[in-house]
Amino acid sequence: MCCQSVGMTRTQIQLPDDTFARAKKLCEAREISLAELARRGIEYILSVYAPATDASREWQPPKPRRLGWKGLSDAELKVEAQLTTAELRHARPRRK
Repeated sequence: MCCQSVGMTRTQIQLPDDTFARAKKLCEAREISLAELARRGIEYILSVYAPATDASREWQPPKPRRLGWKGLSDAELKVEAQLTTAELRHARPRRK
C-alpha cells in the first residue's frame, strides 16, 4: 500500500453504469483496486488543474494576450470598440 503513513478519509461516489464497468475492467487488467484507481485519477486531475498555492501570495488573473485587429494600435482598437451602432452607420459609407 502506498498510503499507509497518510491519513485516509472514507468516501462514497456514484458512477454511471458504463463508467463503472470500464473502470472495473481497467482495475482487473492493472491488478489494482477501484479505490486506488480513483486516488490516482484524483491526484492526476489535481496536479493538472489545481497548482500548488503559496498561502502568502494572493491570486492574480492571467495576463491578457494581444488579440487586437491587425493594423490597429491599442488606442485605435479602444475607439472602435466603444463606437455605438449609430456612430458606426454614420462613420462608414455603405457599400453597394
